[in-house]
Amino acid sequence: MVSVLLMSGSFNGTLVERSWTEVEKWVLVTVLGVEMTMGVVGNCLVLLVKVMCRGQFSCCYWLPFISLSLSDLGCSLLIISGSLMAMVTGGQRSPWCEVVSLLKFAFITSSIGSIAILCVQRVTGMASIRRSFSVVMVTASLVSWVTGVVFGSVPVVYAWIKYDPAEMLCAVFWESSYSDMLVYILCAFSVCIFVPFLIILICTMLTAVTDCWCSNCDRDDEDLSCVTPLLVSFYLLCYTPFAVSELILLGRLDLSPAPDWLRTLSSVMSYLNCGLNPLIYCTNHDFRQAGLALLWTSRKPFSDPVLTGITKLNF
Repeated sequence: MVSVLLMSGSFNGTLVERSWTEVEKWVLVTVLGVEMTMGVVGNCLVLLVKVMCRGQFSCCYWLPFISLSLSDLGCSLLIISGSLMAMVTGGQRSPWCEVVSLLKFAFITSSIGSIAILCVQRVTGMASIRRSFSVVMVTASLVSWVTGVVFGSVPVVYAWIKYDPAEMLCAVFWESSYSDMLVYILCAFSVCIFVPFLIILICTMLTAVTDCWCSNCDRDDEDLSCVTPLLVSFYLLCYTPFAVSELILLGRLDLSPAPDWLRTLSSVMSYLNCGLNPLIYCTNHDFRQAGLALLWTSRKPFSDPVLTGITKLNF
């Protein structure tokens, strides 16, 4: 789920407005509606399977999967729906505008933090589920959520938030100070994005090396954690447009934003990641079977026949 930082730009103190044609507007409304449905339905089902069918598939590392699913569900329910309503009504107003910006950053930070924790647990193996190590993992997960809320609150406190039609949500709006923008972006990027990304990169490389050199590794290919490489790959793919738009913003001293189409693409792709993750979980055979069993056996089964009487026949 990355949008590295949700920010819009400005040119000479004025946000560049994006006027949508009717066709573009309803195409985006349709896309956002599909993404919201995928995210809400998919992540609700995932959480139900993880809670109700735990004994039907192997999953050693529950914490990061639950945290990631909650982050994706929250983004689908609150952020994508907010963008959808903004497209229909023509904008977002205070205080919902500020809430959306804060929550979006919190969900971004928690999602990349969850993936980083999952990568660490895969490298350390069963040792990561011991009591002492589990406390560290729970603390790290809470820190990722709290850090996102803290950095998301800074633009709200300083009243930097305005609606950006191109991004279809409220975002940070830079009016005059390039130095303020640079300090905030670098601090937020370093703490919330770069550190977990570096952990993901290092752990992924260690896991690959271990799999190549250790033929007798104590790894279970059927464990749900086997989907981690796919989660990492699609996460990076979906948030690449946003990372590029942020680099463009940092490189322009006049605070002019990235092109409208790139900012729109960054929002659409980051939203898509919330709906793709449940599909990625289903690539695990046992998890998929548990989900199908939950859906198809939800109806009350017929009771077994009961013997109520015996009739003796005389020949």
